[in-house]
Amino acid sequence: MSVKRMDHAGIVVEDLQAAIAFFVELGLELEGQATVEGDAADKLIGEEGVRADIAMLKTPDGHSRVELSTFHAPAATKGVTTEPVNTPGIPRLAFVIDSVDENVERLRPHGAELVGEIVEFGEVYRYGYVRGPGGVIVGLVEELT
Repeated sequence: MSVKRMDHAGIVVEDLQAAIAFFVELGLELEGQATVEGDAADKLIGEEGVRADIAMLKTPDGHSRVELSTFHAPAATKGVTTEPVNTPGIPRLAFVIDSVDENVERLRPHGAELVGEIVEFGEVYRYGYVRGPGGVIVGLVEELT
């Protein structure tokens, strides 16, 4: 088998501090922040003159991580995406949480907007999508059983 585990999901955002605040409010823990640049960063990204600030956050269980990054160079070619959920390639994450309704309200001051409606799937899940930092779609999943 090739895959040992998923290490993290990465999201490019325009405002790193606002994105950190969003995910911390959701319940993730900030592990650390750094600036990356130089030859290794250039080779990894496939661009020259890369300079980015990154932050790594982890879920409370310690099994999943989200990397947030803001690139200072080279200049981005597009801004925040507002594409619908069914757009191929759109970033989408999902987290199991205590209460969908409470989390949506807590995240609103951090820029979260409900994408559609909060729905129930049988008596198993209550589920809603919010659009978060960088246009990423964040699924909020409440287990009902």
